[in-house]
Amino acid sequence: MSDENALDKLCCATCGIAEVDDAKLKERDACDLVRYCSDACQKNHKSHHVEDCKKRAAELRDELLFKQPKSSHLGDCPICMLPLPLDLSKSKMASCCIKVICLGCDHANDLRIDEGKLQHTCPFCREATPSTDEGSGNQRMKRVEVNDPAALTHEGIQQCKKDDYRSAFEWYTRAAELGDVDAHYRLSVMHYIGHGVEKDKGKEVHHLEEAAIGGHPSARYYLGVYEWNNDYNERAVKHWIIAATQGNDQSIKALMGAFRRGMISKDDLAAALRAHQAAVDATKSPQREAAKVAKYG
Repeated sequence: MSDENALDKLCCATCGIAEVDDAKLKERDACDLVRYCSDACQKNHKSHHVEDCKKRAAELRDELLFKQPKSSHLGDCPICMLPLPLDLSKSKMASCCIKVICLGCDHANDLRIDEGKLQHTCPFCREATPSTDEGSGNQRMKRVEVNDPAALTHEGIQQCKKDDYRSAFEWYTRAAELGDVDAHYRLSVMHYIGHGVEKDKGKEVHHLEEAAIGGHPSARYYLGVYEWNNDYNERAVKHWIIAATQGNDQSIKALMGAFRRGMISKDDLAAALRAHQAAVDATKSPQREAAKVAKYG
């Protein structure tokens, strides 16, 4: 923000009153360029500021959108505290506490139980593990009843498996309203395909953006595809670089294609490749490798 704009914020943009004593100024929700002393002043100034406001709001949105997430939306395994793999087959969700646990920690828990001939319990919360699907479902519903966002999203997934897309849409919407990143991504897919709701490109992109901001690499990749298809190649490459540094394989392939078209430099591509490998390596551990051997041989 320029020094001139900073000075503009010291007083009301309409009447000029300074923020002193009892005069308190407030910003508009959409931008941070000006402030007002009252709703009336904001309304009177709207016609003079609307274009600048839209431009600044778009700038702020892009600052948020293109900020490198600290981790993927999956985060870390709550036991070993290593990043969870993007490959969902390498982790599992506990029905009791709805925690996503890496297979390494789950395998270590199985070994502990077998060696001690103990009752099978959750690796995280130590709740007894149900022996039937019905029992697991009952545990998940307890989390649904307390509005656990991850449990709501999981319920939406279950409804999708039954082809009840309308119900799935409602579950995902509830979860997204509570901030679940994966729910935003799944809503974008539903708006793209038209399952449970009418196709809507605007809402599809909105949910992709919300998921990408929350660290969802696949959402980020598809945002890049959307931008590329609309000839916003620079924005597309930015999205793919961010997703690649989270370990997303699709984005690496997309960057290779962009490189062949001269849309990314050799140095930037090399940096993205190194960051991608580092993200993948960060999800590995001897314990996880042992689990892989035990599962696949």
